[in-house]
Amino acid sequence: MGVEKVTDYDSPWKEILETYFEPFMRLFFSEAHAAIDWKRPPEFLDQELQQITQDAEIGPRRVDKLVKVWLLNGREAWILIHVEVQAQKEKGFPFRMFVYHYRILDRYNREVVSLAILADENPEWRPDQYGHGLWGCEVQFRYPVVKLLDYRKAPGLLEAAERNPFAVVVRAHLAAMETRKDADRRLHSKIHLIKSLYSEGYSRHDILNLFRFIDWMLDLPEAHQSLFWETLKEYEEGKKMPYITSVERIGMEKGMEKGMEKEAVRFLSRQMVRRFQVDPDLVPPILFGLSTEEIEELGERFLEASSLDDIRAWAEEKRLARTQQ
Repeated sequence: MGVEKVTDYDSPWKEILETYFEPFMRLFFSEAHAAIDWKRPPEFLDQELQQITQDAEIGPRRVDKLVKVWLLNGREAWILIHVEVQAQKEKGFPFRMFVYHYRILDRYNREVVSLAILADENPEWRPDQYGHGLWGCEVQFRYPVVKLLDYRKAPGLLEAAERNPFAVVVRAHLAAMETRKDADRRLHSKIHLIKSLYSEGYSRHDILNLFRFIDWMLDLPEAHQSLFWETLKEYEEGKKMPYITSVERIGMEKGMEKGMEKEAVRFLSRQMVRRFQVDPDLVPPILFGLSTEEIEELGERFLEASSLDDIRAWAEEKRLARTQQ
């Protein structure tokens, strides 16, 4: 039995990248991670990124994050992260990396490091540079690249990641690709991933965050999803740790009411873009993971909000309150 393909990988990736930025850097870019002063919180520059991308006619964006960090030597550095989640290779990817890099340098006069995560399914596609030249005038731009498919051949790298939440993210993404046409296998993978969160000693807060990502990536047909919830409930009762199923009872209703929820999110997203005049890509990560009731409540508060930051703060409060219940 096949599985309906999840087309929107962007929203879960954007949220999880911001939630677990430090583990992300530790897993994928250890040299850069070692040079960053993690005692000073990173700052996500969504508005600055919007300014340099909104008029760039260079094809569709997927997941982009611009982050300001402080180095151990006291210097400020900006990191541009691009996660390419398309199933097929994109011809203009290196050029887009180059354009975003020089636009940040030109507009903000900041030192920027461009990093790429390739989450696609083509093992041969590994663009890591852009260049052009004529008559002795030459431009060469290289950037570090991580290919998630490489972890399929070396699962030990993830197992040795010392309880790094982003190792779970990689396993979930790979499982989503591998089980796209097999609902039974996807159900098994989903249950195995969730159980591993408990056996590896993740906190309740991390379990709920990672569950949202896994549940979105490993979408199941209704019958399989019902079996998943029954299995999970029995497992949590046995462990006496009803983290996910307790949340399910108060907000993550069985099946996530996906049809109603997606339609409500779609409508509210359009309204927020129109009112606040923001990039449409900034809205889905804010709404991601909210229940149907919370989306409805947000629709009422939307009229009172003065900016997108007000909406973002309210959504974060809701998610934090849920993890503390």
